[in-house]
Amino acid sequence: MERILVSSCLAGLRVRYDGAAKPVGADLFEHWRAEGRLVPFCPEVSGGLPIPRRPAEIVGGGGGDVLDGTARILTDAGGDVTDEFLRGARLALETARRTGARIALLKEGSPSCGSHRIYDGTFTGGRQPGTGVTTALLQRAGIEVFDETDLEAVQTYLTTLEH
Repeated sequence: MERILVSSCLAGLRVRYDGAAKPVGADLFEHWRAEGRLVPFCPEVSGGLPIPRRPAEIVGGGGGDVLDGTARILTDAGGDVTDEFLRGARLALETARRTGARIALLKEGSPSCGSHRIYDGTFTGGRQPGTGVTTALLQRAGIEVFDETDLEAVQTYLTTLEH
């Protein structure tokens, strides 16, 4: 059975920067949970950041740029949390490999998990196209990453992998 690495906040765990969760209430998600497919993981907490924590954004690019050392992840107070985000991304990849997950379902917009758009690094609420650092690392390793609005696409890909 294919496993799905999933952002812990989407699985209902209160791990977001503000101490909240963003649970996915969809029947398909609950079906995967009942099947035992879901592997909840929070790269930010696993990387060593507390709950709650300061909001953070990628400054100077996207997740791939952070991996390449040309962008940083800073908090709204100016603290550099790049190392924690990189550690969390590496642990997410290790977890995916250990569990055999070839699919990840991650929280859109996050500097770790965004797959289509991320905040623009100005802490003004502006967004830009891009990926978070965990998403970029997983994609480089060949893992398909989807956001929480793409459950049908996840199911289609699961079906493809299992047949």
